[in-house]
Amino acid sequence: MRADGSPAVICIRLAVGLVFLSEGIQKFLYPDKLGPGRFDKIGIPAATFFADLDGVVEIACGALVVVGLLTRLAAVPLLIDISLAIVLTKLRELRPGGFQGVQGFWGMAHDARTDFAMLLGLIFLLWTGPGRWSLDARLTNNAHAARNTASNP
Repeated sequence: MRADGSPAVICIRLAVGLVFLSEGIQKFLYPDKLGPGRFDKIGIPAATFFADLDGVVEIACGALVVVGLLTRLAAVPLLIDISLAIVLTKLRELRPGGFQGVQGFWGMAHDARTDFAMLLGLIFLLWTGPGRWSLDARLTNNAHAARNTASNP
């Protein structure tokens, strides 16, 4: 669980975490458009349950990513979340007739730009960790200091 990467990683953490945090909150603020109503419209069974679960995961894990706490662990459910979003909403647009009136690869690429950016941002965070400016780094540094103090009285 190394957290000694570049402090610039905070830019990716903020971009990815704040998007997920915002999207999760909006599922509860606008349930008909972005929460259970949308999940029902695209054919997800138990739409209320899954929309609420999705919102909670996006809020909780998005917040963890923003502050850099359990960053790699928080990235995993968000990777599942964004992968399902791409499969359930964006890949449909490749079918004849598209989805929501958009057709073909370029329409799908346009609509999925944020999803793909989030996917790659999460892969980056999983790979590199949260960076030096994170709670993970602070906790790791405190643990190392405590171990060093205990072994060198």
